[in-house]
This record gives sequence, C-alpha cells and structure tokens, in this order.
Amino acid sequence: MGNGEVIRGVIEAGGQRLDKALADVTDMSRERIKSLIAEGRVTLGNTVATSGSAKPAAGTRYAISVPEAAPLDTVAQDIPLDIVFEDEHLVVIDKPAGMVVHPAAGNEDGTLVNALLHHCAGQLSGIGGVARPGIVHRIDKDTSGLIVVAKSDAAHEGLARQFAEHSLDRIYKAVVKGHPVPPAGTIANRIGRSDRDRKKMAVLDDMSPRGKHAITHYRTVQPLSHAALVECRLETGRTHQIRVHMASIGHALVGDPIYGRPDSRLRPHLQRLSFARQALHAAVLGFDHPVRGDRLLFSSDIPGDMRELIETLDDFK
Repeated sequence: MGNGEVIRGVIEAGGQRLDKALADVTDMSRERIKSLIAEGRVTLGNTVATSGSAKPAAGTRYAISVPEAAPLDTVAQDIPLDIVFEDEHLVVIDKPAGMVVHPAAGNEDGTLVNALLHHCAGQLSGIGGVARPGIVHRIDKDTSGLIVVAKSDAAHEGLARQFAEHSLDRIYKAVVKGHPVPPAGTIANRIGRSDRDRKKMAVLDDMSPRGKHAITHYRTVQPLSHAALVECRLETGRTHQIRVHMASIGHALVGDPIYGRPDSRLRPHLQRLSFARQALHAAVLGFDHPVRGDRLLFSSDIPGDMRELIETLDDFK
C-alpha cells in the first residue's frame, strides 16, 4: 500500500469491528486505522465513519483516504549497511559495534536510523503517519549483531507484540571475566535505574516496586584465560540486561566500561588488541514474520575484534 491514495473495498464479513476489519485488509495497524477514523478519513457508503467499534454489515463499501506520510525530521545518510534479510515489511541488519541505533543528544547523525532513511527511501509506508523506520528494539552502541526494523505499520505492530510477549529467540555471545560457577544457569532478577547513578541500570530487590522482571539463561561455551565465552539467551529484553545480570553474579563482560572494573590480568591483552568495548554480540534472532506468520531465524558470526580477543585469551589459557 502506498501513501497519498484512497483505498476502496467492500466489507466481506459483517459483525466485526471496523478498525479490525480494515487493519486486516491493509498493511496498517488498528491504531493507525483509529487515527484515520478520528481524522474523518474513513467512509462507509456515503457516511463518514466516526468510531472504530462500529460493526458494518457485510457488503458495505468503504474508502480510506491515506495522506502522504509526513517526513521524519532526521537526515537520510548514505551509510553502508550489512543487510541480512529484507522484504517490503521489514529489514534485518547486522549492526557493527560503534553505531548508535537512534539519533539522540550527542549522536544526531551517523546512526542506524539515518542509514535506513536513505536505504529505504520510498519504501516506508508511514508508521503512525510518519515515514520512518520502526525501531522495536535496540542494541547498545558498542554491541554488535542482529537487529530487526519494521518498514510498515502492520510489521511494526506485529513485531512490537512479539517483543512484549517475549516470544522471540534472542541469543548473544559474550566474553565475561572469570569462569562462571555453575557453568550454566538462569539469572532472574529485577532490573531498574540505579539509585547511585541514574545513568546506569542495576539489579533490584525482588520486592522492589521499581524496575522490571528480567530473565537471562547463560551457559559457558569455552573457558579462556581468566575469562570465558558464554552464550546468553534472553527470555526478556531489558536495558543492558546481559551486562547487568552477568555483573551481578561476579562475571562482568570483558571491556565493559560501566558495569565492569579493570582487571590487571586482562588489561595487557585488551591494550595490545585495542579492544575498548563490551565483548557482546547479538548472534541469533528469531521471530514470526509479522505479516506472513512464518518463523524466521537468523544468525551472525562473532565479529573479528571479538574473535581475536577470544583467540588471544585461549592461547594464554
């Protein structure tokens, strides 16, 4: 579906809410349909629809006047992207470490959103009426790996629902300090803003009314010198979840400047390799296609800087 057009059709099955019926036959979400109804852009027969809860009879003709998507007040930039998968509804990118996902203070350009506005020019159907890529999850600037972004309203709504239901497969590879004991386990602690530093997240008491429930499953893949390669599977997706959870059990990520402390045994290796980020990579991402319904599963190899770190620490084991 394009923008700045009129979509016409006939309600085939009566007794269904108007907003749901129209969302089912377009690539717009029910919320977008509701907003168009509120703007007087939906007609049933010769009458302007006034409520998404109306239940028109079968055979009723409808028309939806879709305005041009408003441009996003962010500059499009021709920045190379590693595209893993793309169709008219979504795009999966293998993000390099060092790239911020969304423009913000201090990072107004050079972000993934800037790059996608250029890459997807003319393909964004207008999420919430704005021509923008739909960011449904983020990975930190200095974390590498897989991220999915919606290109249509329906894809944005469908992906957001899966993230809310925690039905995705999200597996990360991390290099942590020390050797976790036990070598595999589950960390289930609430995560919220730290009382000591509001820029940091922290594990909170289970009875705390603040923060959000968070679950991380980890297992040791490869013991290294004073460190270990671990695999972390997210059951939930909270801000800095893996970094906070692994630090909470005494195994902060190697190179993490916020949740880890300098380790004299590792410092020479990090300096020689010029490794100056948290050793974290989003390696596996799986979800149901938000429009077609089929399951998609993507994987990404550990990038060169982390691979070199692992090889170096394995040599000194």
